[in-house]
Amino acid sequence: MSQSGSSRLPALLARHEDELLADWVAEQTAPGAPGAKRVREAELREQCREFLRLVREAAQSEGAQRLKGTPWDKVRAMLNDLARSRGTQGASPSETATFIFSLKRPLFSKLRAELGGDAGAFAEATWTATEMLDELGLYTTEVHQQAREDVINRQQQEMLELSTPVVKLWDGILALPLIGTLDSARTQVAMESLLQALVDTGSSVAIVDITGVPTVDTLTAQHLLKTVTAARLMGADCLISGIRPQIAQTIVHLGLDLGQVTTKSTMADAFKLALKKTGASIDRPAGRS
Repeated sequence: MSQSGSSRLPALLARHEDELLADWVAEQTAPGAPGAKRVREAELREQCREFLRLVREAAQSEGAQRLKGTPWDKVRAMLNDLARSRGTQGASPSETATFIFSLKRPLFSKLRAELGGDAGAFAEATWTATEMLDELGLYTTEVHQQAREDVINRQQQEMLELSTPVVKLWDGILALPLIGTLDSARTQVAMESLLQALVDTGSSVAIVDITGVPTVDTLTAQHLLKTVTAARLMGADCLISGIRPQIAQTIVHLGLDLGQVTTKSTMADAFKLALKKTGASIDRPAGRS
């Protein structure tokens, strides 16, 4: 922003704030306007009023020609909150940026009315306002995108935690059923969940069930061994169940070494072995075969 261009903006905003506010809100609430129905008009009007006030204060401050400078911190903070709020409400990046870009028509109209007789001054002021609004509009899209990514990452983390539940099958026996493809992130979450459950319950046997794992390759086997090794370091025996014929053939074909890990074809078989390791047993009622 040039100094001469920025010096005209605060005065214009001060003289025509009410008119600009009314025209700007009308632009955003007009039928067909992007995101017109997402925010109540009273809330939108207050957000617009606050933005105009902060821009006026920032533009008349020393060094205001740099939008990333300290005078614009409050403007960026306000837009940061607005973009994140719009993002959680389901607004798209373009709908969020419209909050800024829709100010162009009312603002340029006022500039034309005041400076239309001076082509040079009008062009300079228009370019100054364009630079400012474009940069602030792009800032809202960046914040909006980051907010959406934060939500997605948080949801992915929650899904990872939900997809690796640790189940207590018996006193001293835990089960960790795994479903889907194993990767480093899932393995880390599964390992942390299992180790914490071993500490909380004092269990001595853990069953890692891979019935729901579609394929086993070298990387998957390494992830399994990490989980088993971590459980052993906690003093618990760790069994792997769900070794189907296809998986057994794949393990042999790849030459994978599961070491001294005890494996079973089904969870039921692993559970029987776990009961034996803990000294427990389940007897059928008399008279039943």
